[in-house]
Amino acid sequence: MAAGFARTYGSDVLNVQSAGLAPAMTVSSLTHQVMLEKNIDIGQEFPKTLEMASPSDADLIINMSGHPLPGKTDAKVETWTVRDPIGESEDVYREVRDQIEQRVMRLILKVRAVKPAVPAAGARVDTRRRTPRQ
Repeated sequence: MAAGFARTYGSDVLNVQSAGLAPAMTVSSLTHQVMLEKNIDIGQEFPKTLEMASPSDADLIINMSGHPLPGKTDAKVETWTVRDPIGESEDVYREVRDQIEQRVMRLILKVRAVKPAVPAAGARVDTRRRTPRQ
């Protein structure tokens, strides 16, 4: 969920990778469902191990596993305590989704405060704040 929100809302300031200490075999269908309720399609996502990501390239690691990270990293590590919704009701999935969304948005705003957004390729930026011509 966090990677879906980060890619959707923060792609201008974040390069997102997602991996887990003990990833599941598949992404839960309820996870897909509650993310689609936010118009975020994570249908192409699949659980990955740390070895499949590049944690050595990271500036920041968000740890939501509830366990310490193995090994040492130069990256800053933030620990987010988030309930695991596996085996719970749709309402719990929605609560967890909303909690993760809020945390990701706070992270994005914090990063944007120190790192300017990069406009999409080919986007025109008017630094003089003129009214665009139609």
